[in-house]
Amino acid sequence: MSIKLVAIDIDGTLLNNDRKITPDVRKAIQEAKKEGHKIVLATGRPIAGVQSLLTELDLKDKGDYVITFNGSLVQDTASGADIIKKTLTYEDYLNLEFWSRKLNVHLHAITKEGIYTANRDIGKYTIHEATLVDMPVFYRTPEEMADKEIVKVMMIDEPEILDAAIAKLSQELYDSYTIVKSTPFYLEIINKEASKGKALTHLAEKLGLQNSETMAIGDEENDRAMLEAAGTPVAMANAVPEIKKLAKYITKSNEESGVAYAIRQWVLN
Repeated sequence: MSIKLVAIDIDGTLLNNDRKITPDVRKAIQEAKKEGHKIVLATGRPIAGVQSLLTELDLKDKGDYVITFNGSLVQDTASGADIIKKTLTYEDYLNLEFWSRKLNVHLHAITKEGIYTANRDIGKYTIHEATLVDMPVFYRTPEEMADKEIVKVMMIDEPEILDAAIAKLSQELYDSYTIVKSTPFYLEIINKEASKGKALTHLAEKLGLQNSETMAIGDEENDRAMLEAAGTPVAMANAVPEIKKLAKYITKSNEESGVAYAIRQWVLN
């Protein structure tokens, strides 16, 4: 059965190491869309961090969709309407903020509007994230977060500090949330009912597609659920080893326009 929906991770997959879309990747995506294939960006980024990419790839027409916040939010890109929205409660935030202080690791929370941190000494990776996804950063005490609709919380720090903190997280946290490491310095925590894989499955069902008609392309641990859910899982050549083990196919690296190669090899052929 032919592939009708392609879910594509952004960082390390769609983008090269200069965080650009190569002309070959852009051309392949436009060719696939023209032939009627659904191209869906699927990312841990908030919606603000993908708008320019959606515009660049011409993925803002009626019937185009995007998966953001690691599957916590799925939107119709033309109207901005939410198709799926799985958020965290204020109690969730307080719990995770307590754990960050207990483990002495930086933390921030993200809404559709911005990034919020209770750290007076704002972590450099919070600034990095804000720059990456084009969102403002706000300092707010935990008490001032009660009225915010939090979609994702991130523990962010130097890799060795973050890894030490991860080793001390309780099983109760893993039972209560979806927790994925997206880079050596980012641990992302979202609603237990959310993941890129669940978002992909839900969207395919909405479009009347079978699992066998979906393909997912990724490189990092936060792509695991998406590759497990897709009928055709594809790992980048630059993917981490555990993700490569899940893949049916290995495409070229993000520096070699691996997304374009995958689309031409397994979608357009």
